[in-house]
Amino acid sequence: MSGSREGDREARFLATVADVYEPLQRYLGRRASPDDAAEVLNDALLVVWRRLDDMPSDDPLPWSYGVAKRCLANHRRGDARRGRLRHRLARQVRVDGAAASLWTTRAEGALASALAGLDEADRDVLRLWAWERLEPREIATVLDTTANAVSVRLSRARQRLADELQRQDPGSAGQKVVGHGEEIGA
Repeated sequence: MSGSREGDREARFLATVADVYEPLQRYLGRRASPDDAAEVLNDALLVVWRRLDDMPSDDPLPWSYGVAKRCLANHRRGDARRGRLRHRLARQVRVDGAAASLWTTRAEGALASALAGLDEADRDVLRLWAWERLEPREIATVLDTTANAVSVRLSRARQRLADELQRQDPGSAGQKVVGHGEEIGA
């Protein structure tokens, strides 16, 4: 029996689609881009299938318009959410891209070189603090230690980084910076 009931349901759905498809297509076509209208029409027909028992049998078109209207509203809310997400991601990419482009400068190259001269523990605590912008208590959670220990490690790592940067800066040692074609000490 359930097979014939399912067959009846399918026949009712196909009859409904034959009646509402073109009117819904025009309705959505006047309210959305062709691609969006097609997508929303598919969503609306899926809702019609799922809620076929809720649809009035005497005149399904107005009810189907209501379904299409709600599907279009859902689609627009989704587009708005995606737009906000794209904007937020684009802003983040610009910030990250700006940070990445800094690494191409000579000063940032010196910083990278100075960081490479530190041990892994110092690099780790400095990166968590400077790049991830974590507070000592948050770093403590990452490193499974106390905030006080992190504060001490961070202070020492910052000093070692400063020493390493100064060591790498030829101007700080009283040496003359030479360019292409210049002699050293001239």
